[in-house]
Amino acid sequence: MTRRTFFHDLYGLGASLGSIALTSMLSSTQAASRRPHVSPVRAKQCIFLYMEGGPSHLDTFDPKPRLNSLHLKEFQRGGEEQSAMSSGKRYYVQSPFSFRQAGDSGAWMNTRWKQLAGVADEICFYRGLQGLSVNHPTANFHINTGNRFGGDPALGAWVNLGLGTENSNLPGFVVLPELSYPQGGPANWSNGFLPTGFQGTALRPQGSPLLNIRPPATIDRTQQRRNLDFLGQLNRRHAERHPQHGELEARMQNYELAFRMQTQVPDLVDLSTETKATRSLYGIDQPRTDNLGRRCLLARKLVEKGVRFVQLYASTWDSHDYIAKAHGSLIDGVDRPIAALITDLKQRGLLDDTLIVWMGEFGRTPDNGIRGGIKYGRDHNPNAMAVWLAGGGVRAGHTVGATDEIGSTAVDVVHPIQDLHVTLLRLLGLDDDRLTYFHAGRFKQLSQFGGEVIEDLIA
Repeated sequence: MTRRTFFHDLYGLGASLGSIALTSMLSSTQAASRRPHVSPVRAKQCIFLYMEGGPSHLDTFDPKPRLNSLHLKEFQRGGEEQSAMSSGKRYYVQSPFSFRQAGDSGAWMNTRWKQLAGVADEICFYRGLQGLSVNHPTANFHINTGNRFGGDPALGAWVNLGLGTENSNLPGFVVLPELSYPQGGPANWSNGFLPTGFQGTALRPQGSPLLNIRPPATIDRTQQRRNLDFLGQLNRRHAERHPQHGELEARMQNYELAFRMQTQVPDLVDLSTETKATRSLYGIDQPRTDNLGRRCLLARKLVEKGVRFVQLYASTWDSHDYIAKAHGSLIDGVDRPIAALITDLKQRGLLDDTLIVWMGEFGRTPDNGIRGGIKYGRDHNPNAMAVWLAGGGVRAGHTVGATDEIGSTAVDVVHPIQDLHVTLLRLLGLDDDRLTYFHAGRFKQLSQFGGEVIEDLIA
């Protein structure tokens, strides 16, 4: 027996009956809550609002008056990694938006944030985060999985591994995408090398959120239960003959979860049961805000029912041109639903237990090329980003960190992506160094090789 084999078997993770038992145990965490690693636990669940495409910090929450005097002067970019769109002559670009300070905290916001300004004191703005990827797919993977090249478990999958679910009739990790998936696709919410029971369950943005959520009219629940029990007998018999196929146990768990979901999901996704005032708060039935409003309201209902991690996507923030029109329209579309989510959670006494994260895959540059007329936009910039957090134990009413005078790079309270991951886990009561899974010869973790808690973000 080699040293590697000894330690592999010591932890019960070999390709044997021990691995089948472990896979079953891990899959079963979908049906039971698990103890956190650290205390105090600041948040019980997380809603991650992902602005795919890269929202500009310079045009949302981090104004730079210095750019006004530099507007359209030629810019000399440094030697950092660049995207293919950053070639040719570059020019400083001022923000086309006006800014104001909101709330008692005096948080800086683009004036298009009309509703969010009303909850500014619930938010912790963070200006020190830096990424490593300048292109969308790798940057999305980095934010969502900790690995720029994909294939690893998503943040929500790790949270479920550590905490399980508080509702055995619903998945612990739910994704609310748009019709067009983000670059990188479902790998952004994959279980990676974890058992399949930990992957994100994506609900469809139009029509029935889940296909076949109701059984056919010709099959009642008793008959359906007998069919599943018989299928389970066949699957268990197969598993005994082929113990190396650990995925079968997770699939059996998923069949059982799907059966249980049929009792809760139809009522859960029916937003007509909400009051007219609540629907109006989220902007439902209003053309510009209806889509995101419905998904934000559904996110609230999901965490209210015990779902641990909900990730919601709002895309097309990739404004290389016409940033005034593009970002202005996007802000108008997300402002009311997101502010409503914070307000609604607080009114229901859920905000203290719910961590909200708002960010994209990177920020944007203070410069851009000019391709005729006034088509001013911005390029990708992983060195400075727009990030904020609310609820769940964060320093509400504070702005943490800073970027330089033109917003090109973070210069104060600077941290990499893995430190944000470690911090989010800590707020949820999890220790990144203890939340590990043995795969490919070593114990792996979300941060890849460890990280530091950003204490400035925690109340």
